[in-house]
Amino acid sequence: MVVSVAAADTGDAAELATVAAVTFPLACPASADPAHIAAHIAGNLSRERFDEYLCAPDRVVLAARIDGQIIGYAMAIRGTDTVELSKMYVAPAHHGDGAAGALMQACLDWAAQIGAATVWLGVNQGNERAQRFYRKHGFVVTGTRTFQLGPTIENDFVMMRRL
Repeated sequence: MVVSVAAADTGDAAELATVAAVTFPLACPASADPAHIAAHIAGNLSRERFDEYLCAPDRVVLAARIDGQIIGYAMAIRGTDTVELSKMYVAPAHHGDGAAGALMQACLDWAAQIGAATVWLGVNQGNERAQRFYRKHGFVVTGTRTFQLGPTIENDFVMMRRL
């Protein structure tokens, strides 16, 4: 299977939202309340929100595709001299297909292209699989932050990579 990665456009919003609804729960700790996960998806990962993200001049949404179907995505947000890798998810059926690595490389390439010095992200402290992936791609833990999921405060590591 050949994975291709390119910037998504507004015609992709519904498909991105579908992938997001399947993949976001995978990054949540087992203790997370399914109702809070569903509310987060509805409020932040809907087709309407992706329409907004895709039109925002400070963001890029990259879509990983196999045979034209979106199987993963990443969203990066431009800062002053840094880029936040805000979201990066791949459908479970495609873990190990190279999509995550291709998305990461495309994000790093975009960040370098716009002149960023660093890329940073937040990852749940209990998500060891994602942490291993990010370390493999040169990210190191530089701090912590909190992430609110419903009324629950989750703890994230902040990881950074210099370009």
